[in-house]
Amino acid sequence: MTTARIAIVDDDDSLRTAVAGLLRSHGYSVCGHESAESFLASSDIGQVDCIVSDIHMPGMSGIELKKRLDTINDDTPVVMITGRTHPSLDAQVSAAGAYGPLMKPFAAVALLDCIESALGS
Repeated sequence: MTTARIAIVDDDDSLRTAVAGLLRSHGYSVCGHESAESFLASSDIGQVDCIVSDIHMPGMSGIELKKRLDTINDDTPVVMITGRTHPSLDAQVSAAGAYGPLMKPFAAVALLDCIESALGS
């Protein structure tokens, strides 16, 4: 059995650290990035099984990250998380082909369930 590798893309260091700890405690391998641009410039592209991305970040948003991945034919599933909402957000996430959005603060089980769905488990 191989361990799924999850990338966490969020500009909030404390949230990235907390989510990484949660996922590691459930057997996932984790890498973290402080921005969509950092992830896109890394060697993690094409090497992770799922991406957990904040929607609202300085620079490129999580939705823009998903669209960029689509343009390079990277079909890694993306789970969107956010601390801010607006009426069209669910539709934007759905239109981008991503999972979520999960509203911060979210329950650990909600994130784990969403990742398992994204991984097809």
